Amino acid sequence: MAEKLKFAFYWAASCGGCEVAVLDIDQKILDVIQVADIVFWPCAMDFKYKDVEAMEDKSIDVCFFNGAVRSSEQEHLAHLLRRKSKVMVAFGSCACFGGIPGLANLYTKEEIMRRQYIETPTTVNPEKTMPQTSYMAPEGELTIPEFYESVNSLGQVIDVDYYLPGCPPPPELVVAAVEAIAKGNLPAAPAIIAGNKTVCEECPRTKAEKIVKKFKRVHQVIPEDDVCLLEQGIVCCGPGTRSGCGAQCLQVNMPCRGCFGPPDHVTDQGAKLLSALTSIMDAEDPEKIMEITKSIADPAGTFYRFSMPVSLLEKKHFTKEASEKKDVAEVK
Repeated sequence: MAEKLKFAFYWAASCGGCEVAVLDIDQKILDVIQVADIVFWPCAMDFKYKDVEAMEDKSIDVCFFNGAVRSSEQEHLAHLLRRKSKVMVAFGSCACFGGIPGLANLYTKEEIMRRQYIETPTTVNPEKTMPQTSYMAPEGELTIPEFYESVNSLGQVIDVDYYLPGCPPPPELVVAAVEAIAKGNLPAAPAIIAGNKTVCEECPRTKAEKIVKKFKRVHQVIPEDDVCLLEQGIVCCGPGTRSGCGAQCLQVNMPCRGCFGPPDHVTDQGAKLLSALTSIMDAEDPEKIMEITKSIADPAGTFYRFSMPVSLLEKKHFTKEASEKKDVAEVK
């Protein structure tokens, strides 16, 4: 019998849905067990970081790394697992593009900390105590990982061989990836294991060439079953999102959220989506266009829900003048 492959799984800055997605392949998990041993999966089994550190470099055949990189601990594990693994897979939208955690890049670290530990209505912190990476207690020094200024995708921290997008990746893609790994049929790296068209191109709904006078949220209307949701005034991210999911959300009257990220021909997912929406607005007058645009709830969180760290915007930036004012305020 051929020697089994060695798989590793790690969970960084994410909700944990990708960990569950591994089990969503149902009975196919038995096929995985036939071809691979799991040598690191701290979410499910009692592995320690020292176990990985003791492994020989490149002794792990494939590492499935889910989650964005937000802290020093996550960055350390990203570099460690890259060194120990022959193949690194960015598993899920957070690892691929920054995901939902990446929306934190709309704020600075200082703004996030102040909001979390001082300003929230339920917080009682009269001394305005903030987390410290190191504290000398009677028992000795206590440390926690450093919370970084911004969120990065995995590919912005280490070299990634394959990207498996989705929030979480659908079972069909997970199975296809594992089978390709087992058979040695992976495409040349780096590559995204998904389609390269847009979700619109695999969506079964028909375009009615309608123009939109106002955009609505999905809970505000009962949509027609077979007509393009975008043309019904429901914000749908299909025009700027990579195919490969089978348009599953759209088949149950839910708009595309954009979790597969942009296809190769789209430079910036949010800009592409904004362009698609403006093309169907029933207005040419700037004031009317602004009025319709205001009906879109949370534009940044909608257009860049999964891709802020890898977008042209990337994160909140200070002008030189604003940075100087901020420095002065911190000194005071």
